[in-house]
Amino acid sequence: MSQLTSTRIRATAAKLGPPHIAAQIDVLLRRAEDTKMGYRDFLDLTFEEELGERDGRRFRTALKLSGLPHHKTLDDFEFAFQPELDTRKVRDLATLSFVNAKSNTALLGPPRVGKTHLAVGLAIAACKAGYSIYFTTLDDLVRKLKEAERANRFARQLQAYLRPAVLVVDEVGYLPVDHAEANMLFQLVSRRYERGSIILTSNNAFSEWGAVFSDDVLATAILDRLLHHCAILSINGPSYRLKDRVAPEAPTMS
Repeated sequence: MSQLTSTRIRATAAKLGPPHIAAQIDVLLRRAEDTKMGYRDFLDLTFEEELGERDGRRFRTALKLSGLPHHKTLDDFEFAFQPELDTRKVRDLATLSFVNAKSNTALLGPPRVGKTHLAVGLAIAACKAGYSIYFTTLDDLVRKLKEAERANRFARQLQAYLRPAVLVVDEVGYLPVDHAEANMLFQLVSRRYERGSIILTSNNAFSEWGAVFSDDVLATAILDRLLHHCAILSINGPSYRLKDRVAPEAPTMS
């Protein structure tokens, strides 16, 4: 194919809006010529390249806006360090059927056993699949809702938490929640019920949520909607942050 034709293709692609094709047309043409690619295969290649680049840009942008504390995936999780963890459940969750069904996932266990890592890994998997995601701690969530209420924009802030297909709420029960804050969480859970997925992590058993939210009735109402369609994963292994610590040697007697 002549250089004139290549230049015309590049210019046309730039006007039509597929920037990756415009930038990579010479590389794509060389691949087509080297492999004696047919017309259909070349079209398939160019569209696939452009779509892959657009998906990559969307994914990178979505991660930047997601609020995730890190970008560790499920592949980075050290399952061998948590032998009691039901890996089959994790694999089932990684299929994202719960997101498609608009159901929830609860990750329970003591501090530093990997709950947040698993929640982030599931959120990243959902993001790769094209779902919108957002991460927040419960403390940040209720703080922002309270600030919005004082500024007469509570509904707008609540909508921001209703919009993502997957909302990760980390550290439920890490800090105490008063009645007003518990009521805000109830409104969120109630509005998201069967409309979007929540992934939550908590150090507390559900039986302790009455004390966490300072109100047994509100805690029951939250759990009723949260757990109606919910996968529960318990992690009861050792702390990751202590796994590399070496016990000090006992002093020798002289």
